[in-house]
Amino acid sequence: MPQTLAAPVHSEIVIKKSRFIGCVQPMADRASAQAHVDALWKQHPGAAHICWALLAGGQSAAVDDGEPGGTAGRPMLDVLRHQDLEGVLATVVRYFGGVKLGAGGLVRAYTDCVAQALIAAPKVQLQRMATLQCLVPYALEGLLRREIEAAGAALVDVQHGSLVTLQMRLPEAQAAAFMQRINDQGQGRVGWTDAATL
Repeated sequence: MPQTLAAPVHSEIVIKKSRFIGCVQPMADRASAQAHVDALWKQHPGAAHICWALLAGGQSAAVDDGEPGGTAGRPMLDVLRHQDLEGVLATVVRYFGGVKLGAGGLVRAYTDCVAQALIAAPKVQLQRMATLQCLVPYALEGLLRREIEAAGAALVDVQHGSLVTLQMRLPEAQAAAFMQRINDQGQGRVGWTDAATL
């Protein structure tokens, strides 16, 4: 099962006077990743390169930022893939030390920097979530709110009309049992609408 990171973790290595400052962190999409890289340039204006790799489903990316093609971004992305990660950004800021490392040396430097950060990175399991929506009479709203809280689900939205519409999110694996429990307690007075898996 894929994992993501709980928090950012940094690493730093020096190879032949070049300084490589790495970071791995949770990141949802390419726009957020690009904004983070732009912020890194402001923090490290003297850096020679800021290479990065994002593993985030259809928004994945690998950027060499001026290093020879395939020596930075793609190897960094491969490290993330081998760890079975999802929703993770790896960045490496390089300060050039005056000695060229060659293609093999660059690949090793960038992958080692990312791998070193991942060793200490706290990982968490990703789980598919289900969004459920139901309609209940006002008399059942309190019961449903208590069940949502007891299940550790998130109450997303509540609307009051002729009936109360409640929308909640919970792990997909728990959805069927939760719905069954609510149906049993509601004694036929609970109506479910457009349950969607996100």
